[in-house]
Amino acid sequence: MIPTEHVEQRDLVMWFRQTYPGVRIFAVPNGGARSISTAARLRVEGVCAGVPDLFIPAWKLWVEMKRQKGGSVSAEQKDWIAYLESVDYTTLVCKGAEDAKSKIKNLQKTS
Repeated sequence: MIPTEHVEQRDLVMWFRQTYPGVRIFAVPNGGARSISTAARLRVEGVCAGVPDLFIPAWKLWVEMKRQKGGSVSAEQKDWIAYLESVDYTTLVCKGAEDAKSKIKNLQKTS
C-alpha cells in the first residue's frame, strides 16, 4: 500500500527535526476537507490554494509533498511555485519522504 501524503509529510518532518535540530520547519495547513463555513473563514484570513505544504525559513525553502505515486501538481501549485521562485525562494516538489530527504540533503551539499 502506498502511504498517504499525510504519512509521507509526517515522516519527513520527524526526520528533518532530528537531522537539523536548530533549523525550523513548519506546515502550511491549506489543504484537507473542511466545511464551507470553515473554508470561507480561512480564505478571508489569508489561506490560499496552492501554497506549498512546508516552509524552512532559514533556507528560504518551500516543499510541496506528494505521494510516492499518483500525486500531481495542480495549476494553483504551479502558479505559487513559479511566483515563489521569481522572488528568490527555492521550491521542491517531492514524491514521498525519501525523495524529499534526498533533495534536501543535495541542496545542503550545494549550499
